Amino acid sequence: MPVRVLLVEDHAIVRQGIRVAIERLADIQVVGEAENGRTALKLVRECVPDVVLMDVLMPDMNGIDATRAIVAEFPESRVLIFSGQCDTRMILGALKAGAKGFIMKSCGSIEELVTAIETVAFGKTFFCQQVTECIVSDYMNLRDPEIRSIFSLISPREREILQMLAEGKNTKEIAYVLELSPKTVDTHRKHIMSKLKVCSVAELTKFAIREGLTSL
Repeated sequence: MPVRVLLVEDHAIVRQGIRVAIERLADIQVVGEAENGRTALKLVRECVPDVVLMDVLMPDMNGIDATRAIVAEFPESRVLIFSGQCDTRMILGALKAGAKGFIMKSCGSIEELVTAIETVAFGKTFFCQQVTECIVSDYMNLRDPEIRSIFSLISPREREILQMLAEGKNTKEIAYVLELSPKTVDTHRKHIMSKLKVCSVAELTKFAIREGLTSL
């Protein structure tokens, strides 16, 4: 039986290249493609893949929030993070969300990516050398072993709203996507600003970018 993979990446040309390469080298079947985390969650519900190859910085819903939602609903679908950035807070955020592996887009070869997919598919964890070195290096320099990040400050729903605010969506647009009332969205926004101790949407945007919630 081939390993069934869902590709989640916001650049179509990258998805296409990965699809051709991994299906050529191994017994892997790409069962779907998504351009953001929200679409990925819908596709997981439809095809329940063995592995979700997940980018992190994507519009609408980022990879870490999508990972958390997928793992909670479909623990049998294992998430492998495929990121262009090596940041300890991002790595730990992904692991806390339930990801089973983390590999850089700058990894040595497509063969390493295939190995990572197959390893995660069979229930093991996989971390490329660059990610391992990043974690170890930061751990050695920490004064406090608990890295404080955005994910410990606000709720999953608030993270969704913060990302959309940072991407320029207004209250009505956010309310439509999340199926909430505009008043509820405004209440969440006020709570977010209070928790993060900021006074404007511009400051919220800077915070979201700094914490890796969006790449805008």
